[in-house]
Amino acid sequence: MMQHSDDYELLSWIPGGNGGPTRNYYVDWRMLRDVKRRKMAFEFADERRRLNAIRKNTILPKELQEVADQEIASLPRDSCPVRIRNRCVLTSRPRGVKRRWRLSRIVFRHLADHNQMSGIQRAMW
Repeated sequence: MMQHSDDYELLSWIPGGNGGPTRNYYVDWRMLRDVKRRKMAFEFADERRRLNAIRKNTILPKELQEVADQEIASLPRDSCPVRIRNRCVLTSRPRGVKRRWRLSRIVFRHLADHNQMSGIQRAMW
């Protein structure tokens, strides 16, 4: 049978289980903001694509294009994919990110040098 203190120990492993602040498992608030932007851009991608097609189609009447333009303006700002910033998943560094691995050049080199990335090795000639 479990002790009362063991219950608290188990609850401490569950995010928000001990009544304290919940951790969101992101390095910093900038990374969390970028993740929210990615989700929103994904949600509104189809609608934004359709409205842009209407807006840029020169065959359609100007009134319809203007309505589509107003509807795009009414969408949330973070639904625009231009606002997404590639960040390192380990350090949240915004610059020098290797897109394929989603790691900054510094972390990438460190992991590659210490043989922690399979298939990656230093150039030798």
